[in-house]
Amino acid sequence: MALMLGGGGLVVANVYASASEGGWGGQGAEATGQVKAAGMATIDCPDVGTQLTQVPEAARADVDRELAQLDQQIAAAYQQLQQAAPEIRQDPVAADGPIMNPLKDKRKATLDRVADAIGRAGNRPEGLDALAACTMRPAESAPGDSASAESTPPAATQAPADNGQAPAPGQGGNGPVAADYVDINSVQPNVPDPAKGSDASGGTFTSECGVNENGLRNSDNVIVAPGVSNGAHHFHDYVGNQSNTAFASDDDLAKAATSCVDQGDKSTYYWPVLRLQNGKQEKDAGAPGGGTEGNAGEIVTPKQVTITFEGNPRGKVTAMPRLLRIITGDAKSFVNGPANANASWSCTGFEDRQLNDKYPICPSGSDVVRTFRFQSCWDGRNTDSANHRTHVAFAGQDGACAAGFEPIPQLVQRIVYDVDAPSLNDGGKTVPLFAVDSFPEQQHKPVTDHGDFINVFDDGLMNEMVDCINSGRTCGPRGDGGGNNGGDNGNNNGGDDGGATANPGGDGNGDNPGDGGKNEGGQNGGGQNGDDKGTAAPSEGGNPDDTATASSPAEAPRTDATVTPTGGTKNDGRGSGVKQDDPAEPGATRPAQAPKADRTTVPAGTTAPTAQATETAGANPSVSATDSTGAAVVPQTTTPPPATGTEPQTSGGSLAETGAQLWPAAIGVLLALSGLVMFLRARRLRY
Repeated sequence: MALMLGGGGLVVANVYASASEGGWGGQGAEATGQVKAAGMATIDCPDVGTQLTQVPEAARADVDRELAQLDQQIAAAYQQLQQAAPEIRQDPVAADGPIMNPLKDKRKATLDRVADAIGRAGNRPEGLDALAACTMRPAESAPGDSASAESTPPAATQAPADNGQAPAPGQGGNGPVAADYVDINSVQPNVPDPAKGSDASGGTFTSECGVNENGLRNSDNVIVAPGVSNGAHHFHDYVGNQSNTAFASDDDLAKAATSCVDQGDKSTYYWPVLRLQNGKQEKDAGAPGGGTEGNAGEIVTPKQVTITFEGNPRGKVTAMPRLLRIITGDAKSFVNGPANANASWSCTGFEDRQLNDKYPICPSGSDVVRTFRFQSCWDGRNTDSANHRTHVAFAGQDGACAAGFEPIPQLVQRIVYDVDAPSLNDGGKTVPLFAVDSFPEQQHKPVTDHGDFINVFDDGLMNEMVDCINSGRTCGPRGDGGGNNGGDNGNNNGGDDGGATANPGGDGNGDNPGDGGKNEGGQNGGGQNGDDKGTAAPSEGGNPDDTATASSPAEAPRTDATVTPTGGTKNDGRGSGVKQDDPAEPGATRPAQAPKADRTTVPAGTTAPTAQATETAGANPSVSATDSTGAAVVPQTTTPPPATGTEPQTSGGSLAETGAQLWPAAIGVLLALSGLVMFLRARRLRY
């Protein structure tokens, strides 16, 4: 069941139990009570994993499995608490006998196995038994939740949905509640901006990996619970590496496909899904990690996902080691407290205001934003640690890493959702609430938000990233084998449309300014932040602007990450490939081509000798290309046949041309012969 304190007494919240599932699964169940206040009791257990900082490598697999077992025990006990309404209503202490004491016994046995596993590989730890006992806590007293039942407007019981189901308030009846939301307009700007030192690494490197439009999701966590199904007890969205399961080995990750435009980035990026509390049953409605553990409602696919690696304001960064694992935030921070919490919620247009313990209510026209800033200091030795935290750290307020740590590129994930502001006055009945998936006992609190990352960059691409960031450039993704999106360092050309997204072009801070287009790498070439503006060579897929514009925002990424560029060549500079004869997209018109020019090296301050007519869908047909003499080339307006990837042969005459020249003479001969025949017939008749 769920409890909360209201007016000095215990009040029972409504509980939705599914007889078919044996869980709380709020969808398709019947209400057994009325909501009287916002908030529910939860189970608070010591987080053993964060305290095990010294585990021998040989024991880690066994220890991870046992830690996952502790999570399973807590989830089961919380489910019992949800279902125990009659007993707890009469006597709250009644939870000790059927729930809390058995949980303690199970945890003690598991902790003994943890100690044994460590003892077999090293020194057996002492004192783990002290972590066995758990407590039942009202929501308002849990760390990380500032709401109280007395000050929170009640969440109204929802009426049955249109499909006849009666969804519980929040996710499966265990949150969120109205107190978990705040109007972003009431928040003051609070984002610090550390001053950059003279040796700062001020560049950025972007990897475009889509928005998980193919729906790759599961409730595993290969970092925290390798080899354990449903180790997270909540569902994750995945982008990048496509072999993300609890059973994926390092070799599996290295060989996997990737959704990233840059095929050299096979890293795995994942985070809890966001759901609307609208009563919709997803495929996981009856599955572990989904509806059977209180994670209910419609999963929202992000509108945009931006993956950026940034530098350090105090010094140069070093390459991340391959297979480095980083977790930012704490999935259990609702009961653990804020020590490791790192949630950041905001709205587009208000991102100088970040929330860590509330969901934002965004004004009309503004989208919800989740931002994960990962640890950017590395111990220089380990790719992981026993508690998955101590091998990396956050930089200090001045941007410097602590002694013994060195700066690495900082991963910043920005995830945007097109969701409406929920109607809090009726508990989300009119406009549904939204919340992240969580461990059941964490009740979908915003403070529990977190992100996970495993570095599976090719060494060469990682070195490009480091060079880009340390030299202060702005680098976007390049397509595998195709035109390179977003220019690199100004030494080479801005990319064309070879990749699946538009990203910032080169900054033009190299020996030569970024070439081509305006400021939008990917579609319009490089030259975004350069002191010298790029020249006017229009790249394929973009509009031929005269000069590059400095310090303009990048174009919003597309979300079709499955599109991969084809053809073209690469050169050493990121974003400098030349796209070769891409086939026309359906519905596109192809203006007549002027003779092709080399788009890879156009000196600063000059115009391209030949403008290349655009070839991709969406190009402006009213813009006429010019040939090398400056004469306008009139675009064709008819739909072209499919491109074959080869230029038609234009040297020498053809049979058709020869025939066109001979036909008039042949007709004349035939007419002369006909006249001769008629003349002979006339003579014969006369005589």
